[in-house]
Amino acid sequence: MEPMTSEMKPVQNNAPRRPRILLAASGSVAAIKFANLCRSFTEWAEVKAVATKASLHFIDKASLPEDVILYTDEDEWSTWTKIGDNVLHIELRRWADIMIIAPLSANTLGKIAGGLCDNLLTCIVRAWDYDKPLFVAPAMNTLMWNNPFTEKHLMVIDELGISLIPPVSKRLACGDYGNGAMAEPSLIYQAVRIYYDAQLRSGGSNVA
Repeated sequence: MEPMTSEMKPVQNNAPRRPRILLAASGSVAAIKFANLCRSFTEWAEVKAVATKASLHFIDKASLPEDVILYTDEDEWSTWTKIGDNVLHIELRRWADIMIIAPLSANTLGKIAGGLCDNLLTCIVRAWDYDKPLFVAPAMNTLMWNNPFTEKHLMVIDELGISLIPPVSKRLACGDYGNGAMAEPSLIYQAVRIYYDAQLRSGGSNVA
């Protein structure tokens, strides 16, 4: 047998794997931008998506990138039939390096702050490993954003280690003008990339 030359040796691929990003949408009109958010991340990362029942009123599934799988509450139940089967919200939590909820509605914010887990999205959050980053980008009416409950809920999720991407002021879908509009997908992407790259430079262990 001829000795293996350098040209015949298998190439070692030591490139790090792409980060795994779990994008989630809750019931806000801002969910119309969810497809754009998914596209913002797919060139850089592996992306899976989760949508609440209410958010599906605003998400055009056909506009999502082809390689992004969208999971809903129905998938949580249909994928489990017997003891020993995988539990979807646990599998997604294990898979993801980073989770981003955008838009985060006032209702889902309240659920997370109260520890409720009555759908796929909130079950993932309740099972989340907070050694891994979780970002939220709220979207709601200005009066809802300024409500005392919102301040209390934001304090609770901050204590959990959840990172806030603040809303912005603009003309809202309801016609009011004020703070509460979800940050643009490009800004959300930029915030996550800055965090991720900083963690890599510092040798942080809570990202891939």
